[in-house]
This record gives sequence, structure tokens and C-alpha cells, in this order.
Amino acid sequence: MSAIEDEITAWFARQSKLAAADFPIGIGDDMAEIRVGDDTSVFVTTDMLLDGVHFDLEKATLKQVGYKAMAVSLSDCAAMATVPVAAVVSVALPKGFSGEELKQLHSGITLAGDKFGCPLVGGDITSWKEKEPFAISVAMFSKQAANKPIKRSGAKFGDVICVTGSLGGSGYGKHLVFEPRVKEAIEIARMAVIHSMIDISDGLSSDLNRICQQSKVGAIINAEQIPISDAAKKAENPLSSALHDGEDFELLFTLPEQESKRLLSKWRGPVAITLIGTITDTGKMQIKMADGQINDLEAKGYDHLIDY
Repeated sequence: MSAIEDEITAWFARQSKLAAADFPIGIGDDMAEIRVGDDTSVFVTTDMLLDGVHFDLEKATLKQVGYKAMAVSLSDCAAMATVPVAAVVSVALPKGFSGEELKQLHSGITLAGDKFGCPLVGGDITSWKEKEPFAISVAMFSKQAANKPIKRSGAKFGDVICVTGSLGGSGYGKHLVFEPRVKEAIEIARMAVIHSMIDISDGLSSDLNRICQQSKVGAIINAEQIPISDAAKKAENPLSSALHDGEDFELLFTLPEQESKRLLSKWRGPVAITLIGTITDTGKMQIKMADGQINDLEAKGYDHLIDY
């Protein structure tokens, strides 16, 4: 079933009266598209991260936090295979936060942005009067690459399902040091016809469910084909970790079988691409286990409105 976050986002989308000609992509995808000319668009996304939820400042450095905040929004650009252009960052600071601490935060923000030619161009600084938690919000803008932006809603019956990298184990620290797959996404879109794509922020099960729901399809994935990270292999149930942990920020995408064969035969990127399943017409998610048994797959990834 759809998570609470997805249900309220869908409700927001139904309330929207945006004209498709001016806003071709609206609420519910990784970025919104805004037409600014006859054939020119800007894409925008925003993400807010909270101390105690998305990171722990008793364990993470401010440089790591700044890096992650920027990288999360860069990953949204990757999800649609668009080119990052610039970002603005707003922060809510705990009482007593120093200028030196802001400089450390800034160093992490620019470290992530500089990797992809995405400068910090502005933002806002405010502070709490009492001892309240640190919060950081990034708004990012991107532009279209040579390919059209890839949405979540284009998956088709018969598509194969692929992921980049390996999954699971965010609790072991990888959520602070991941590399947004911006370059890989653009290269994948250049090499093959991609029907749908999303970045895995809330878990493979949750984000695959979003593709299925928005594309009105089902999916079956093969448990033995899911690339489990070394960090996830430390967990009590590595497969569950890979399916549900979230904050992998890898790409999850679907494409025709022939396109996948061509892509996989030519792919030479440093990041692996793995075929993990197929899009079906059942309208539900399923997983084939090692013993051949097929089970329903529930979306158990992170839900921002209940997992706090």
C-alpha cells in the first residue's frame, strides 16, 4: 500500500491547477519543470534535512552534513537525468551556532556542488531562540540534458528493471558519503531509451512502488539479483536491508529489454548496472525468492510522515 507521504503528495497534486503548457512536470516527481520560454525549461527541487532524523551532529561533522544536504538534491537531478545549474541553501541554526561552524558547513556544500559544476548562489540564515535542532534546506535548479527529462510515470509492461551500484546499509554511514549518480544518469539516458527513473532515497521497495503506482503497472524482482552492499551484509537480514533501508541514492530505472541488452553490453562506467526484475501488468509488486517462491513485496522503506 501507498505510504502516508505518497498519499498526501498525491492529494496535493490533485489540488493543483497548474497549466501543463507552463508546468509540464508538477507535484509528485523528483523535480518540477517550469517553462521559461517557448522551448526552454528550468527544473527545481527542494529537500529539507533535520538533525536527529537525516544525520546526527553528535556523530557527523558539519562538513559531512553540508555535503549530504547538497548531494541529496543533486541526486534528484540524477533521477531525471538533468544537468545541475545552481543551488540556494537555507539553514535554521541552534542557539549559539558560530560563524566558524557555518564555514565548515559551507565547505561541505561546495565540495558536493563543485563535483558537478553546481555553485551555491544564495540562501537564508536564521536561528532559534532556544535550543532547537539544526535544519538545512536546499533548493536546486537544473536544465535539460540532450535527452528529455525522465519521469517516474513512464514504465511499461515488459520493461526490465535495473539499478546502479549496490543497496542497503545506510545505517553504517554510507548515507553521508554517497556520490550522486548525475553523470551516470545522463550517460545512461544517452545510451538507451529509458522509460522511467527515480533515485533510491527511501528504499528500493518504496521507490519501485512509486514507479509502479505512477505508471499503473506491477513489478517482479529477483531476490538473488539484487546487488547487496558490503555494509548491508553486516545486517541481520541483508536482503531486507537492501530492499528497505533507503538513502542509497542509486538509480532505479526501467527500459525495454532490447535497450537493456545494448546498454549492458556497452556500459563501461565505474558504477555497475544490474538487471533485477521485470515490469508486469499485475498492478502489484512481487519478489521471487531463491527457492523459486513468489511473494508479494510490501513497500516498507522510509516514510517521512511516520518514521520519526
